[in-house]
Amino acid sequence: MINSGGDPVASPCTSVCAIDHATGLCVGCYRTLAEIAGWTALPTEQKRTLLESLAARRSQFGAAIAARHATGNECDGER
Repeated sequence: MINSGGDPVASPCTSVCAIDHATGLCVGCYRTLAEIAGWTALPTEQKRTLLESLAARRSQFGAAIAARHATGNECDGER
């Protein structure tokens, strides 16, 4: 995809599309629903900024999200 704001920025989508209800983040790419829905409209620089933030989210929430979804449990993480 090419934006008028600069070079193309690939989507971080990993085709593992499920929202972790405890965090509101996608299990595959760690974006919120609003970030996913608005990706194509974001200017290039905002896309790059968002991509940089995803590594921190993965570090902060990744283990807990993986544990909740390893068994296919798509609930809010509370039992």
